[in-house]
Amino acid sequence: MHPSRIARVLIAGVACVALTALSACSSGGSEHHADEALGSKAPVQHPQQAVDGLPGMPPVLDRADVYAADRPNKLSPVVKDFPSRVYVPNTNSNTVTVIDPRTYEVIETIPVGHQPQHVVPSWDLKTLWVNNDLGNSLTPIDPRTGRAGKPVDVHDPYNLYFTPDGKYAVVMASKDRQLVFRDAHTMKRVKTVPVGCAGVNHADFSLDGRYFIVSCEFSGELLKVDTANMEVIGKQKLDFHGAMPQDVKVSPDGKRFYIADMMANGLWILDGDTFDHPRFLYTGKGAHGLYVSRDSREMYVSNRGEGTISIFDFTQNRLTKKWRLPNGGSPDMGGVSADGKVLWLSGRYNSEVYAIDTRTGVQLARIRVGSGPHGLAVYPQPGRYSLGHTGIFR
Repeated sequence: MHPSRIARVLIAGVACVALTALSACSSGGSEHHADEALGSKAPVQHPQQAVDGLPGMPPVLDRADVYAADRPNKLSPVVKDFPSRVYVPNTNSNTVTVIDPRTYEVIETIPVGHQPQHVVPSWDLKTLWVNNDLGNSLTPIDPRTGRAGKPVDVHDPYNLYFTPDGKYAVVMASKDRQLVFRDAHTMKRVKTVPVGCAGVNHADFSLDGRYFIVSCEFSGELLKVDTANMEVIGKQKLDFHGAMPQDVKVSPDGKRFYIADMMANGLWILDGDTFDHPRFLYTGKGAHGLYVSRDSREMYVSNRGEGTISIFDFTQNRLTKKWRLPNGGSPDMGGVSADGKVLWLSGRYNSEVYAIDTRTGVQLARIRVGSGPHGLAVYPQPGRYSLGHTGIFR
């Protein structure tokens, strides 16, 4: 449990800096205008005391809930006219399958680079980046038209994140054992950070955006990274022989980080501020992906090795349910629909995608796609800006 940072009330200038990348702020801007530009549809109830966040980061809407901007259908003006689609990168087929979530039908297959791992929404919500890991490139997709653009040369882009201020993309260069900070728009390299661990792959940011926690899959380690200084400030080995940490997600109140581990078969629960050794919670074989419900009450944990999804209740601090896919499967990475009613997950070893009712756990559809589907993105989703991966929105 960590004490939240409390500081002076944010002035209007901070909101303007936060919005530079969106070109939505003027010298006469105000906090109210900043909220409108970031996509709020109704007046926002700000906390009486603001979070002392990373300079340039949009104001935190609710100190008790980092996901306050992700409510059902609360789409930013930037994305509100985008067609609803599910984008599935097929690592072995070198394609992206596009699914219409209303009909559960495949409507297009887009050729991309070698071994696409994840489809990642950009910080400004305007672009989807396909991470062609072995192709050493990022393929941009325009989510308004569905058209792919010219690939951008980026070495070893296993996964991709964005700093909360919108300035930098952070490439998880897994084989290179590096975090590579790049300009969020041009992808020009800014700083390379050697990490000394094997298989950097997933991350999430603290409530104030000042640090983020990274998992190292092949060496069973966790990193703590200072966002502004772009440097590793903490490192620890997980207490499980053969640990393979995967997806990372911060709790709604920002007090804990949850790290899925596909070999330990559950979640590591970490205090990010103290970075002490985490405790462990068993969920199921091959725990892999973590997704928060639209009301911020629950987290869906995909157990890839047993074809199940465990439900973790944040308020009760325990597992409450487990859903089993009929005829099994390999639920992996994905996201939640804009209305919060459907959880979409790729079937990594089954060349399929699953649509699951979040109210009942019933499988709504099982859709054939290419070989090796991995980090699918449901798009658009609610939120003011994206922190990357398959869609971490604030």
